[in-house]
Amino acid sequence: MTYKEEFIEFLIECNALKFGEFELKSGRLAPYFINTGMFDTGLKIKKLGTYYAKAIQEHFPDNFDGIYGPAYKGIPLCIGAAQALSDMGMDKGYVFNRKEAKTYADKSLVVGMPLTSETRLVLVDDVITSGKAIRESLEILKSCENPEVSGIIISVNRQEKGKTDKNALKEVEEKLGIPIHSIVTITEIKKFLHNKKINGRIIMDDRMLTKIDTYLKKYGAL
Repeated sequence: MTYKEEFIEFLIECNALKFGEFELKSGRLAPYFINTGMFDTGLKIKKLGTYYAKAIQEHFPDNFDGIYGPAYKGIPLCIGAAQALSDMGMDKGYVFNRKEAKTYADKSLVVGMPLTSETRLVLVDDVITSGKAIRESLEILKSCENPEVSGIIISVNRQEKGKTDKNALKEVEEKLGIPIHSIVTITEIKKFLHNKKINGRIIMDDRMLTKIDTYLKKYGAL
C-alpha cells in the first residue's frame, strides 16, 4: 500500500473525511467534507506528520532548510512533519508565526529556527481555498529576513474551481508563483475508496460515487 492509500484510510479512521451533504464556505453543497480538526490525539498528529513528511520527501527531496506552519492549524503540522523527517534521516528546522506580536522580550513575529534571506522553507497547511492565509504568511516572512518559500504541501486537493474555471489551487499557485502539492487528490480518494471495505463497511458505494461525480461535473477542475 502506498503512503497516499494509507493516508486515505487514516482520514476515514479519524473521521476526518466524511460523506453526506455539507454546505461549504463558498455556498456549494458538497457530498464530502474534510475536517482536519479530527486529528486530536498525540498518535493521530504523529501519523499525520509522517504523511506530510513523505509528501515533502517526494516533492522536495532535499532542497529546503525547514518547514513553516501558519498559526494556528499549521503549528502542529510543521512540528509533526519535522519530527517525522528526522526519523527518516532528514533533520530540518521548523518555524511558525505568532498570531499577535509580543510586546516584551523576544518580539519576533515567528517562533522556531532562525531565518535569513538564504533560508528555503516548505510551507505546510491543511487546505487552501482563496489563499488569503498563505498570502498573510508570506507577508510575515518578508518582514522576517524574507526567506524563500520553495513550495507548499496541503492535505487534500479537492480539485474544484476557484473564482474562475481553473482549479482553485492552480489559481493560488499562479498568483503566488509557488508550487503547491497535496498528499492526495479527490480523484485518488475516489479511485481508492469506491466499493472498498474499511473496518467491515463500504465507505463509498456506487450511489455516493455518482453524487461526487455529479458535484465535480459542476464544480470540478483538474
